[in-house]
Amino acid sequence: MISEISYAVRTASRMLYHANDTSRDTVTIDSRAMPIHDARGSKTSLDFEGFQIISDVMATQILPTDGQTSDSRQNELASLLTQVTGADLVIPTGRGIQRFSERSPLCGTLDNSRPARFAHVDVSGRTAETFSRRFAPGGQPRPSRSAHYNIWSILTPPPQDVPLALCDARTVSPDDLLPADAIFDRNGEDLWSFEGLVLAHSPRHRWCWFSNMSPGEALVFKTYDSAPDVARCVPHVAFDNPDAKHHAVPRASIEHRAIAYWF
Repeated sequence: MISEISYAVRTASRMLYHANDTSRDTVTIDSRAMPIHDARGSKTSLDFEGFQIISDVMATQILPTDGQTSDSRQNELASLLTQVTGADLVIPTGRGIQRFSERSPLCGTLDNSRPARFAHVDVSGRTAETFSRRFAPGGQPRPSRSAHYNIWSILTPPPQDVPLALCDARTVSPDDLLPADAIFDRNGEDLWSFEGLVLAHSPRHRWCWFSNMSPGEALVFKTYDSAPDVARCVPHVAFDNPDAKHHAVPRASIEHRAIAYWF
């Protein structure tokens, strides 16, 4: 299919984007009509394209309460990613983030609950290395490798009106990735921030999506990897599905993040 991908315009000043009050974002959008390939049925992998689809039945059964992900869900995520990545240790970080398409009455009612509408990578390499050190367990040798993953689980039936597009990591040049400040705000107050990445357009980019995702399925994709000879990071973005009718259930999803370590 062809759909609009929102890129960032290269600017001389450092860009900012916010979790909630997006009216204060300084990312100038460069919207491009791009082919988005259906990867359903393709054998993509975390170390080549940088993403794959998996079974994640528990996502629909245990949702965050009071803004926190349960211990059982954290343990399930660690076990799931250990199996998928072959890492020696996986540590989930933070809470589950529920997001909703703009057609949902829940969009914007929870913290950081709007879909991400411009192509980005959650963390820069510098931020990822800082987080890797911060979450590394004591009593272990220094990791030989660390990698950051996002687990994006769908909660609503197909078709999704606002699915997720993933950019094949092999088609992304380091020069396409622009440092920007991700600011986490609440009720008009900026609470904390770190460096993320936004994406400038290149005709080389190959975008993919997985059609008709159902509850119990999840996308796993990489946002950083210290290993130099594998996919390093996957830009991603919410996009409008031109094939979804107006009566489609507004998309709801939940994402978790985790760091994998090899010793």
